[in-house]
Amino acid sequence: MTQKDLVWRTRSKVFSDTVCCWGMISQIHWTFLFLLVAAASQCWGDEGYETEEFLKREYSLLKPYQGLGSSSSSHWDLMGTAMITTEHVRLTPDSPSRQGAVWSRIPCYLRDWELHVHFRIHGHGKKNLNGDGMALWYTKERMQIGPVFGNMDLFTGLGVFVDTYPNDNKHQERVFPFVSAMVGNGSVIYDHDQDGRPTELGGCTAILRNLNHDTFLMVRYVRRRLTVMVNIDGKQDWRDCFDMPGVRLPQGYFFGASSVTGDLSDNHDLISLKLYQLTVQRSRQEEEEAEEEIMIPSVDNMELRSVEIEEEGMSGITLFFTVLFSLLGCFLLAVIAFVLYSRWTDKRRKRFY
Repeated sequence: MTQKDLVWRTRSKVFSDTVCCWGMISQIHWTFLFLLVAAASQCWGDEGYETEEFLKREYSLLKPYQGLGSSSSSHWDLMGTAMITTEHVRLTPDSPSRQGAVWSRIPCYLRDWELHVHFRIHGHGKKNLNGDGMALWYTKERMQIGPVFGNMDLFTGLGVFVDTYPNDNKHQERVFPFVSAMVGNGSVIYDHDQDGRPTELGGCTAILRNLNHDTFLMVRYVRRRLTVMVNIDGKQDWRDCFDMPGVRLPQGYFFGASSVTGDLSDNHDLISLKLYQLTVQRSRQEEEEAEEEIMIPSVDNMELRSVEIEEEGMSGITLFFTVLFSLLGCFLLAVIAFVLYSRWTDKRRKRFY
């Protein structure tokens, strides 16, 4: 091999090694950029905080509902007219004046969670001739019958309502069924006459009654942010209902679902409740804030105060009899006073004769 060939071979090897080195550097560069973009999207993306979710069966209600409400090993209790079938838990049948509920026996201490609800509302009544709706609960109290979709008023915690009947005839802009939510601190009244407007956090119209496909509702509580979504179009596509930051809910409350019918009715069927624990990445400051114990439910920049319900005025007949009996009472007192005065006067005269 000549010296010229040796130089050429050496130069070729150096060039090949240089190209290979640049290729490795370029590959490392693009790999680093990809990881950087992925990390940024995870930190700043809208859903980046959800790294993983776990189904928590102890807080979930699933088929075949074995031992529900009767077995000591069951995690759920039935109340009122709620009954179990092979396909669902019927909270209320399509009959008037019914109340039913199902409540978890185990308090939930998860910090971040997501509740998926599979349900169906159906009946023979035509539009706006059905009622009244159902509610999902995360509250301090449990197993209490009352006027708020089958649960007690003045509750402490979160209520998500699927209202199927409009009570407020003054506001016609709202289309029913309507999904809304409310946070109570034990002193806040749910105003039926106004369909809960004074205390609602947000809401949306959801045409979900008498459908031939599955209907779902999702309640997510992450980083003190409450999000409600619906999946009612049969396309397995979640649609935003409302989103509210600054919602502070204590741990250790109970999940539940309830329903009520009045003069109008519907079948309110609960097929499943699936609760997922969400793992969330937090900064050190967020972690310190999350560790602060919340004692009373509240919403930032929103005063939870009792709503005064105006009492209806007396009817004409009631007012008439009230005035009549008041006058008769005054007349009777005057007669008694006159008789007593006459006797006292007679006795006084006899003393002088």
